[in-house]
Amino acid sequence: MRFLLDVCASSRALYAFLEEDGHDVVSVVARDLTASDSDILAMALEEDRILVTEDKDFGELVFVQRASHGPIVRLVELTVTEQVAAMRDLLDHHSSQLTGRVLITVSRGRVRIRR
Repeated sequence: MRFLLDVCASSRALYAFLEEDGHDVVSVVARDLTASDSDILAMALEEDRILVTEDKDFGELVFVQRASHGPIVRLVELTVTEQVAAMRDLLDHHSSQLTGRVLITVSRGRVRIRR
């Protein structure tokens, strides 16, 4: 799978886990620290990447402003260690959901999938 890690979700541990698991990973930090949320959403869509973020503003872009988007994974109030574990669990149990216009919110003990 192809991932784009937002600035707020660009820990070395998460990046390394995804890369070591065989995924193509790019970080917004390496691309453009000044990119707006709309630009990041467009970047992920153009490059056919799953956006990983902690930022709840993407929900407003997607559901209120109806912005075009691909899959988004929002990690909510998780430590870096929990983020890695959550992504491992998501990939192990919900990878088939990581397609199309979906927003998956992951918090401690909960996965919410909205299309």
